[in-house]
Amino acid sequence: MKRGMIFIATALILATGVQTGCTKQKEKANAAVPVKEAASSGLKSAPAFELAGTDGKTIKLSDYKGKVVIVDFWDTWCPPCRMEIPHFIELQNQYKSKGFEMIGVVLGREGKEKVLDFIKSNKINYVNAYATEAFLNAYGPIEGIPTTFVIDQQGRIYKSYTGYRDKAVFENDIKALLKL
Repeated sequence: MKRGMIFIATALILATGVQTGCTKQKEKANAAVPVKEAASSGLKSAPAFELAGTDGKTIKLSDYKGKVVIVDFWDTWCPPCRMEIPHFIELQNQYKSKGFEMIGVVLGREGKEKVLDFIKSNKINYVNAYATEAFLNAYGPIEGIPTTFVIDQQGRIYKSYTGYRDKAVFENDIKALLKL
């Protein structure tokens, strides 16, 4: 009995640590970070990428020019990431025909088989790719996951978020960029 209680207490401590560990700093997670640079447009261009998709196809940001794109860094073990995925599925369904695309970029710490099983069991309807070190460096520093970038039709980073966000946050960004 005592052993069982110790196990449960340890599991709860670990679960809390994993959940808070997914996002490094709670204060940073509470606000969108508009990405700025000195360019006349005021927005920084999203780094170009070419990644191996989980379906075996190549995913390139340049293929999505003219669309609003959300690029979300996630992994199967991250509770806040798992909480956002149903929202992204809904957003893909709602706004794909209006010029929106969702791209998941999975870290894959538990292996490709676990990623593929997760995508299938959760019926994820948007493309996913495997992160590379070069990709993480180009978009980084990534201080925690989920980290999400909203990219406008011209390929510029409109906003970035670290930590869980409600569906309405991303929906508002999509609507603002699509002028809906």
